[in-house]
Amino acid sequence: MDETTEKILTLFREISSVPRCSGNEEKIAMWLKQWALSHGFSVKFDNVNNIVIGVPGSRGYKKLPAIVIQGHMDMVGEKDRDCEHDFSTDPIIPVIEGEWLKAQGTTLGADNGIAIAFALAIAEDKELAHPPLELLFTVDEETGLTGANALMPDFITGKILLNVDSEDEGIFTVGCAGGLNTTIKLPVERSSIPADHQFFKIVVDGLSGGHSGVDIHENRANANKLLAGALKALTDELDVMLLDIKGGSAHNAIPRHAEASIAIPSGNKEKAVSLVSEFEELMREGYSEHESSVSVRMDEVESSSDTEAIDTASLLKVIGLLQALPHGVSSMSPATPGLVETSNNLATVKIENRELVIVSSQRSSFEKGLDDLTAKIVSVSVQYGATCSHGSGYPPWQPDMASSLLQQCNDVYSSVFAEYAKIEVIHAGLECAVIGSKYDDMDMISFGPTIKNPHSPDERLHIPSVKKVWDFMVALLASYDNKRKFDGMDEKDRTNVSGKKGRKSRKA
Repeated sequence: MDETTEKILTLFREISSVPRCSGNEEKIAMWLKQWALSHGFSVKFDNVNNIVIGVPGSRGYKKLPAIVIQGHMDMVGEKDRDCEHDFSTDPIIPVIEGEWLKAQGTTLGADNGIAIAFALAIAEDKELAHPPLELLFTVDEETGLTGANALMPDFITGKILLNVDSEDEGIFTVGCAGGLNTTIKLPVERSSIPADHQFFKIVVDGLSGGHSGVDIHENRANANKLLAGALKALTDELDVMLLDIKGGSAHNAIPRHAEASIAIPSGNKEKAVSLVSEFEELMREGYSEHESSVSVRMDEVESSSDTEAIDTASLLKVIGLLQALPHGVSSMSPATPGLVETSNNLATVKIENRELVIVSSQRSSFEKGLDDLTAKIVSVSVQYGATCSHGSGYPPWQPDMASSLLQQCNDVYSSVFAEYAKIEVIHAGLECAVIGSKYDDMDMISFGPTIKNPHSPDERLHIPSVKKVWDFMVALLASYDNKRKFDGMDEKDRTNVSGKKGRKSRKA
């Protein structure tokens, strides 16, 4: 491993030692404050704990406009069922496996701790040439872009923003989907559990999960949907009482695990186990190309402290609603082959007091797509007697292919690597969408090292891509001494200034 990559990963390990799941960013914010003060940099917070660190420009660059390097402090906390990690207190310990960095049994948090590591490494390196920098780190990106939504007009001054929250090196992201979360509440009635009933737990496990934007097109199984199917298979043949149900962990993670506590009349165990096994076999066949470890099982529970369970009429509504609600891709982009235009993630389900509470997370590149899918979810919910409420949401980030920053990134990338970066719009959400709506004339681009399976315990960071992103960022920042010279020049003049072989810019 080269020295630069080791330096960045060392910073990342330090960041990973600080618990920082969404809503728990106070410690990492204080860690960043101490880091900034120890290096003599200015630092300020806003009322939600977003932080911006001011780094002076290097010699010859001090009077240039500031450039914002941006990422988010929080991470998604997902873990394997047998992992005892406590995300509120325990550090993430990254380990190297070949060319990849990963954690043991948990999400790695490279989404988006690696952005912080890049920014700090650049600021620490006194040999680098760069304009003044504003290192902007936001809170609570993963649960609703809360930090970005709270940014005030005077918090940053830069008009060029480098978002280091994309997950494929060699790709510049210039647009993203908008998003909206819908909370569905279905009232349920309870009745007494007869004395002759046995207690069981239906468990759906072994699924891949993944990012609900990045991976939604891959037809990965949704644990909440599978659990509803297993309950339907049982209720079609047996009298079933539902004590509790819970599944999924975050709005932006495809559910990997779900379980339901049930009671059935004594003497029906063998039939119930057989029904669940048959359903599991059907699911294994149906998801054979995408889910190699699907598990749907029924475990006996010796006893229960519950004396009441959801009555039959309510249980049928619970199952019907979970099966009727959409999940997955709603439409593909007609303009961009392979790009999802509109989708939703049936993210979480639980019983809270006397209500079934479901969260669905919708995404779309267009406001109308978001509105139409949300209206469908509301319509389905109302048919089953449920009510819906919606979060604040965030808008799509519409691409600007004439962006000056995009042109400069293209020129720098092709000069450094003798190849062109790919330009794309993604189905996931990025803070650029919100930041662009708050700061007029903000020129933005998103990029980053390669990260596989974010939002799941299989998350891993491709180590060789770290050095490539570093080389690009260093060259891009240094190129701003020639920025005014580059503007308006033809290809021959650009070649003379850069000293590199010129190339025509990629047309996106």
